[in-house]
Amino acid sequence: MAGSTFGTLFRVTTAGESHGPGNVVIVDGCPSGLELSEADLSVDLERRRPGQSKVVTQRQESDVPEILSGVFGGKTTGAPIAVLIRNADAKSKDYGNLESVYRPGHADYTLDARFGFRDHRGGGRSSARETTARVAAGAIAKKLLSALFGTDVVGYVVQIGDLRAAIHGPVRLEDVESLPDGSPNIVRCPDHALVPKMIDLIQAMRKAQDSIGGVAEVTARAVPAGLGEPVFDKLKADLAKALFSLPAVLGVEYGIGFDCARLRGSENNDLMYPDVSAAHALPRRAGAPAVHFASNRHGGMLGGISSGEPIVLRAAVKPTSSLPRAQPTIDSAGREAEVQTKGRHDPCLLPRFVPMAEAMVALVLADHALRARAARL
Repeated sequence: MAGSTFGTLFRVTTAGESHGPGNVVIVDGCPSGLELSEADLSVDLERRRPGQSKVVTQRQESDVPEILSGVFGGKTTGAPIAVLIRNADAKSKDYGNLESVYRPGHADYTLDARFGFRDHRGGGRSSARETTARVAAGAIAKKLLSALFGTDVVGYVVQIGDLRAAIHGPVRLEDVESLPDGSPNIVRCPDHALVPKMIDLIQAMRKAQDSIGGVAEVTARAVPAGLGEPVFDKLKADLAKALFSLPAVLGVEYGIGFDCARLRGSENNDLMYPDVSAAHALPRRAGAPAVHFASNRHGGMLGGISSGEPIVLRAAVKPTSSLPRAQPTIDSAGREAEVQTKGRHDPCLLPRFVPMAEAMVALVLADHALRARAARL
């Protein structure tokens, strides 16, 4: 199966299925000397882990990473880094009725059309369980970006159903993960006043045997100007591909996004001024002046290359397609049928989607950071 490798210089290859023994990722191109441990990977794997709260799937997985190669004495060696995350709580019998029946909204039909065969246990390779490997690789990319530039990649939920958050100022990881009283922010929305309503909506969807979608935003701060390519490998294009490669993503935008369609050029342009305060002090390519942008409607990218402003992206995530209620469908012989998904599924994907989106953004930025270092003296 092609298409399981991502990146150019910082390159990841994943393997594994939802109900197989586990998922593995090989990260090639990570420079030597980066301090790295399994504990570094566990932070984001815990944020992605199923069974972490009442608003997500109740599948119980510890998602403990095992580094098999590429790290010695607590530092990367420059060799490929292999990480294994074992599956422990797969219940394949819950999917026995799906062997010859297609689930609406899933890849069941298209996988049969592509390969003439599919793993019906939880979706096999197309399952979001595969993203454990991406999150582990993304944690390595985050460490590399922090070491190179002090870059911080933070994702959060900005909308569930019709509930839209009001975001004021930069969002900190602690605002995403915790509420003011120190309790867990189980929907990962930084608008804490909206959190109880979001929880109630998700719980209502579960009770109704339904699901709900929403929007996640990812912001990368302290990204230096000069990352990306001007034609096919635009930074925005690679970031869009990265986010679209995640399960359930139906739309991606950056900066002001589709709202640019209603503006004039004089309203949309982000004006530039000399940066005399050094408030935006970042590593700059030789010959690039210090610039202050009056606004960031361009979402941190101009001409497919980073501008030094925060990179801001949003992804629209559809409602979970697996529903416990009966739905009409067809079987593999083309006959009318009925399907009811018996497995354990998220009534809303957004809370666990956040670390997946962060990981993909970090992988792209790490790859382009290494490409920029190799492009000129």
